[in-house]
Amino acid sequence: MRRNVLIDAPSNLGLRPPAPGTVPGCYKLAGALREQGLLRRLGALEGGVVVPPRYGLGEWREGDGDFHAPAIASYSARLARRVQGHVRSGDFPVVLGGDCSILLGAVLALRRSGRYGVAYLDGHGDFRHPGNTEVSGPVGAAAGEGVAQITGRGQADLTDIEGLRPYVRDEDVSLLGVRDADEDQAELAQLGISCTNVGEIRRRGPETVAWAALRHLQNSPLDGFWIHLDADVLDPTVMPAVDSPDPGGLFTEELRALLAPLAASPRCVGITVAIYDPDRDPDGSGAVLLADLLAGVFAQP
Repeated sequence: MRRNVLIDAPSNLGLRPPAPGTVPGCYKLAGALREQGLLRRLGALEGGVVVPPRYGLGEWREGDGDFHAPAIASYSARLARRVQGHVRSGDFPVVLGGDCSILLGAVLALRRSGRYGVAYLDGHGDFRHPGNTEVSGPVGAAAGEGVAQITGRGQADLTDIEGLRPYVRDEDVSLLGVRDADEDQAELAQLGISCTNVGEIRRRGPETVAWAALRHLQNSPLDGFWIHLDADVLDPTVMPAVDSPDPGGLFTEELRALLAPLAASPRCVGITVAIYDPDRDPDGSGAVLLADLLAGVFAQP
């Protein structure tokens, strides 16, 4: 039986400052969930912390590409070594961010070993890249470019670490839970990247959508798949403590029903959890919600 292992990846390098002179508080995500007893509740082994570089935009200006790119690249390589060791040992890494740029470390680890898919649960398409800035705005914050970067779109120091571009093929991504009006959907459809928005999840039912994603991700060419969970996939009425709390998201039980079949698959090899910001959650209710969700879906006896 696989063993959960809890790894902290508290990097906020992929997000813009929430206000001048401040840093994104999502680096506190791991500590807030551990405070809810997540290690014990998951029955997990202690995987330690991969300490990120210091946050600071320095002389970066719009038009300079992704800020913190060298730091994110070096951090991704270090996180990949940690994740790769556990996956090879048959462990199931539960990686607590941080922002969505931590996914680069996970998919780099998997790409070193074979061909893997990603179930990307997010309220946004995260497909901003240099080729679509007229629609998606300027590149800069890696956390909003996750699907683009893991599929090889964007500057080479982030998308081609160790010459392994793309870390995930277009056809091996299943994007779930984007808002119905998300601007990236047209381009994703044109490229053949699977994307199921909230409205479709509700029409078909989250369990049905999850099983369809599993059929997609358990195809024989794949050695397995990874789950990426961005807390902003949830509606802000239940999870306001994110940097982009846009209305029209999933509710907690819908997300639980979507996650459970994915998590139960023996082909699933790990999960990254990102974007929850304890600085935006003074009563800690968001941490309680996420810890309960993860423990309910991923706990082992």
